Amino acid sequence: MAFDCDVLVIGGGPTGVTLAILLAQRGVKVMVAEKEPDIYPLPRAAHIDHECMRILQEAGVADEVMKTSRQVSRYDFLNARGEVLMQFEGADRIGQGGWPAANMIHQPSVEAALRRSLESQEKAALHTQSGLKSFDEDDEGITARLASPGGERLVRARYLVGADGARSPVRKASAITFEDLSFEEPWLVVDVFVDDYSRLPTANLQICNPERPTTCVLMGAGRHRWEFMILPGETADQVSDDAFVEKLLEPWKVKGAVRIERKAVYTFRARIAREWRKGRVLLAGDAAHQTPPFAGQGMCSGLRDAANLGWKLAAVIAGNADGKLLDTYQPEREPNVRATIAMAIMMGRMVCTTSKWSAFLRDLKFKFGRLLGKLPASPPDYPPISEGLIALGSAGAGSYFPQAIAADGARLDACTGRGHWLVSRADLAEESIAPFAAQLAVWFDKAGAEAVLVRPDHYVFGTGRPETLVQAWDRAISHSPGGR
Repeated sequence: MAFDCDVLVIGGGPTGVTLAILLAQRGVKVMVAEKEPDIYPLPRAAHIDHECMRILQEAGVADEVMKTSRQVSRYDFLNARGEVLMQFEGADRIGQGGWPAANMIHQPSVEAALRRSLESQEKAALHTQSGLKSFDEDDEGITARLASPGGERLVRARYLVGADGARSPVRKASAITFEDLSFEEPWLVVDVFVDDYSRLPTANLQICNPERPTTCVLMGAGRHRWEFMILPGETADQVSDDAFVEKLLEPWKVKGAVRIERKAVYTFRARIAREWRKGRVLLAGDAAHQTPPFAGQGMCSGLRDAANLGWKLAAVIAGNADGKLLDTYQPEREPNVRATIAMAIMMGRMVCTTSKWSAFLRDLKFKFGRLLGKLPASPPDYPPISEGLIALGSAGAGSYFPQAIAADGARLDACTGRGHWLVSRADLAEESIAPFAAQLAVWFDKAGAEAVLVRPDHYVFGTGRPETLVQAWDRAISHSPGGR
């Protein structure tokens, strides 16, 4: 049976569509199957960080996304009296990815931009109202059965990626189970249109009030969000009632300044799939992991999955890498995801305390921490890649390589292309690199390196002599450990 595509992606959300774009840009024929007819029209994710804006830059939509996003300088954790427990500053500064560190977004607008980019890719196709019924795997590929208004359709692909959300039919059909990380809390999410910004907070807030833990954050242009923890004995219907929501918003004094767009009850969970690859089936985004929203890394984690997986699938399908390369996907991504979830759980437990005594002890601990200067001024950096396709032992291997910005606003990635790339100190005088030379020289000095080889997903493969790095890369690509 002939192949209909190289990769079949189940799920047309941000993770699946971004992955499809990155694949198509590299010459991979990809099909996205999405069960819904249209983009979900209401807000969900609220935040994209600088690294993921860089991924959207590669996907061709970063500038468009920035037009509707808002930047915020602070993330404050306040107690019931409004006193600062912990404060993260500088979120509006340019991060290592070459974009503002924190960008508050309107998810439907982001998805619309991604789908427009997907439509422009000759090698990609999006099929809406196409849900996965089942699939079979053999030594050569996957045969999937899709349900659509026109009847069942068979699709033959070399690989299948489940980017189909927390309830992932792909994960369930593959009999992949979750590791539960022991965080589960029900919350009410209230999204609003804003008519008067002057009456709303300008920082993102976590209100650590044991009587009603609350989150208040900026969203994309024209919107704002509150999240209220649902207390024991309260029901979803009760907290979603208009009168109940109005009472929850009353202390914020925003009546007449906002109009409610959406009310939804969510259970915030922390879980990681035990296997992200099973033969020719791979998982990405919420299908592979779920994180509480307190660190704003839900969508970001899925975009990072797409960036890691996209170039590897393309290299394998093109015959430029051994299929075993795909077994580096989970070992590289999972430690980052675990750290992200751990950070979110730490924030969540700090916020979700409903015992007044525990809250008193927490407040006291943070008060002394602030007096002693022991509290972090920003979220910690997530761990670099520690195993997988990196030159272990060389300086900087596995770290994130920053995107330099020239004086005229040009960004480094526009000069390096979509593949891996090598640059040495001797290259800094070249015309295309010269605008970024000063920033790159600082990186070389810090790493004590003569040259660096950077992977397509912007992580450092290794440093050393140029010819040695090229040889090491070629060996690593063709002899990646594990699997088929």
